[in-house]
Amino acid sequence: MTYVRYIDKTREYYRSQGYEKPYQWAHFDNVAFQPLSKALADSRVALVSTGEVEVKGVDLSEDENQMGNVGGVYSIPSTTPESNLFSASHSYDKHATTLEDVNAFFPTARLHEAVEDGRIGSLTKRFIGVYNAYSQRRTLERDAPEVLKRLREDGADVAVMVPV
Repeated sequence: MTYVRYIDKTREYYRSQGYEKPYQWAHFDNVAFQPLSKALADSRVALVSTGEVEVKGVDLSEDENQMGNVGGVYSIPSTTPESNLFSASHSYDKHATTLEDVNAFFPTARLHEAVEDGRIGSLTKRFIGVYNAYSQRRTLERDAPEVLKRLREDGADVAVMVPV
């Protein structure tokens, strides 16, 4: 099995673009850890991804609030068929995956299968996407609080986080 070494690839990319200072990943000395309060089979699970997924036939430029877009955060109904999802993003590793495999960065089909198999209890009514901003300040001050607000509104017990 081969692994994509994203930290090395990102540092190489920034160096190739002429940046003198190596890319610095956001890091925190204290990270909260919360053990599960109940079994996954009894939990409501949310999906949060930076995969920049869109729904066919929905144009956010016409009505940016159509999917609950606030700043860099948007929502997609969790009942949206996988065949209606796509990404036109250029923010992914083109050597590790393709845009045709939506489940590589927005695994809705796998989550629905987990519900059907009884491995997880249920899914939240919406899945959450976060546009790639590459700003630790924006993430901390705007996007993360909005994601947390939506997770709480939807009664999520657990969130599957898929960074792209």
